[in-house]
Amino acid sequence: MFKFHKFSSDLFLFFTFFSYLVKSNIIYYGCSTEKFKPNTPFETNLNSLLPLLVSSSSQALYNSFAIGNDTNASLESSIYGLYQCRGDVSTPVCTKCVEGAVSQVEVVCPYSYSATLQFDECLVRFENSDFFGKLDTSLRFKKCSKSVSHDAQSLKRRDDVLIELGEVDQGFRVSSSGPIEGFSQCLGDLNSNDCTSCLVEAISKLKSICGSSEAGDVFLDQCYMRYWASGYYDSPSRSSEDDNNVGKTIAIIVGVVGGVAAFIILLSLCRKSKG
Repeated sequence: MFKFHKFSSDLFLFFTFFSYLVKSNIIYYGCSTEKFKPNTPFETNLNSLLPLLVSSSSQALYNSFAIGNDTNASLESSIYGLYQCRGDVSTPVCTKCVEGAVSQVEVVCPYSYSATLQFDECLVRFENSDFFGKLDTSLRFKKCSKSVSHDAQSLKRRDDVLIELGEVDQGFRVSSSGPIEGFSQCLGDLNSNDCTSCLVEAISKLKSICGSSEAGDVFLDQCYMRYWASGYYDSPSRSSEDDNNVGKTIAIIVGVVGGVAAFIILLSLCRKSKG
């Protein structure tokens, strides 16, 4: 026998997550394939970590925490987590973003040992192993506008902006040259040298992937860089394959929600006709 109450609750979660995807401008997310079991020490530590991220975000734009990593704890229960907000947002906006991301972890990555949720204004990440301060320049997301520039002066301005964005040794930096603007940011756990190395790789990827596009974003594991020509940042064209993954994810969620809703309505009609 179907239990419609739980089914309806799951449907509500789908709608909630889809609504949040649209409103919060999620950029990418990733989950571990390994899953933990309910009512385990890891779940207890995860439930302690997530509220910490939210409460700390009301005081600072970045913080990291380790729980269950003392000598008496088992390795399977340890959890390392952090959040980081974009350097130009206010504390209330940061808290709202982190709170929203944390509320979606169990929906996006249920029972996952590690998860990363990157939104437009914040990042939330946790793992069951210590990743703090370990340089990783793996490409997580890329986006290039379909519009391109063949003007040598515009491309030079773009390159000048990228060079300046790559000079930030830590934290958040904004740069502009004429109509070209951009910003970059490293995760707060990176030291100065590793931050520079990450941003140099980001510049290389932007140039090789986006070419002469008038707007481009690359998100590496521990840093990101974005540039745009005036007028393109708010609604840049999407053209990269990785960028399409977000659209595909939303399309899948919409399809699932639509299918589940239709199924529930059909069963409801059947029950009424039998009644």
